[in-house]
Amino acid sequence: MNVIQCYAPTNDYNEDAKNQFYNRLQSIIEKCPTKDLTILMGDFNAKLERTTLDMKTSWDDTDWKKGTKMASINTSRTRAEIAKAQAEYAKANNQAKMGIRTDKRNYVEDLAMTAEKAAREGNMRQMYDTTNKLSGNHRTPERPVKSKEGRAIINIKEQRNRWVEHFKELLNRPAPLNPPNIEVEPTDLPINVDPPTIEKISIAIRQIKSDKAAGPDNIPAEALKADNNQLNGIHHFTSTSLTTRKHLIK
Repeated sequence: MNVIQCYAPTNDYNEDAKNQFYNRLQSIIEKCPTKDLTILMGDFNAKLERTTLDMKTSWDDTDWKKGTKMASINTSRTRAEIAKAQAEYAKANNQAKMGIRTDKRNYVEDLAMTAEKAAREGNMRQMYDTTNKLSGNHRTPERPVKSKEGRAIINIKEQRNRWVEHFKELLNRPAPLNPPNIEVEPTDLPINVDPPTIEKISIAIRQIKSDKAAGPDNIPAEALKADNNQLNGIHHFTSTSLTTRKHLIK
């Protein structure tokens, strides 16, 4: 509750003094929170024109002096504003909750479709990441793209344009003026170009990381590791044929 007590200048004062008083009073009232009860009381005896001899030369109301009417009007206005604000808040809160539920449902449906597509294509890594997102156990850190001035770029289109600009500057460089003269080796280098053995093929297959996307042949690493002995023989036969015949079998 706020209580403001003041004494207004009479009409005998000049206009500047009266304007200064009421401007000051208005600024004090505006600083009071609207949700609080504000009581304005004091002496507001403004002198009126005299029309008859028996009329009072000042405005006098006991209720206004005591602040009863002002408190009543201010309280009713405050209660009405509070009720209106509560109704508006309840409506906006319901709309916000409905929007959040709709966005969450659309987000989950998009993740589910992404996981199904990754499963059909054999992209185990993407399916694993999407499943973790659905379960709420995965948060991929986002590194913002920065401009040349070091400012973080939020817009997706501007980020793509910045990547294009970066790679153009990185890759499209002029040829060196004095390139090094690299002589061709007259003899073959001592490099083993024989076909790999079955043991080396087996070791290479075991070293392939699981939960990775398949290559152009759409064969995931889990399938290569399923029947190691039989697949090792097939890989050994294929690599031997490629090495001896010097051509690719499509």
